[in-house]
Amino acid sequence: MTVAIVRFGGSNCDRDAERALTALDVDAEIVWHEDGLPEGTTGIMLPGGFSYGDYLRAGAMAAHSPIMEDVREAAEDGVPVLGVCNGAQIGCESELTEGAFTTNESARFQCERVTVRVERADTPWTEAYEEGEVIELPIAHGEGRYEVADDRLEELEAEDRILFRYCEEDGTLTEEANPNGSKQNVAGVLGDRETVAVLMPHPERVALPDIGHTDGQGVLEGFDRATSSV
Repeated sequence: MTVAIVRFGGSNCDRDAERALTALDVDAEIVWHEDGLPEGTTGIMLPGGFSYGDYLRAGAMAAHSPIMEDVREAAEDGVPVLGVCNGAQIGCESELTEGAFTTNESARFQCERVTVRVERADTPWTEAYEEGEVIELPIAHGEGRYEVADDRLEELEAEDRILFRYCEEDGTLTEEANPNGSKQNVAGVLGDRETVAVLMPHPERVALPDIGHTDGQGVLEGFDRATSSV
């Protein structure tokens, strides 16, 4: 099992992802986007950062890198793909998932801890949690506001593809708990397959026991669960 962490020019969370996955005994390898996916790749992570300096739109230029065609094909074959922060933006721009991430409602870069509610606990990325459980994850983004057409959002909800929502500590959904103005407090969504997910908060930054906070471990453990069937 090898998780390829795709590094683009401007990625800056690739080493964090590698360290967190390795600590969970997941074989992880950082891959330069121009080199393509290694043979035997059984998982793919699109890490955070500022690919191509966020020119045009965050994630838009990286979405046109040739490696993303390989990523899409792998996702269609059931290979688990996780996009985090800039990786989530790339995932949406690549149509791995619905919607788009755009400028925060505050029009500011925001770096803070937030609480999110687990909307489903029966996916590889959330099996470590209970449905409705509230976990704390960090955010660090300027374009984290999730947007999608109202009718499509209704379809996503009907298809049970909302993975996380920003919430209060007791799980209540409020405007105050929504750090960036995301539609319906959405913090993470699934692709057509449950093995594909994108989320704006950073689970890899809260996955190591020695930092005293491990709420993100369960998300990263999803690679191990999902790849067991690949």
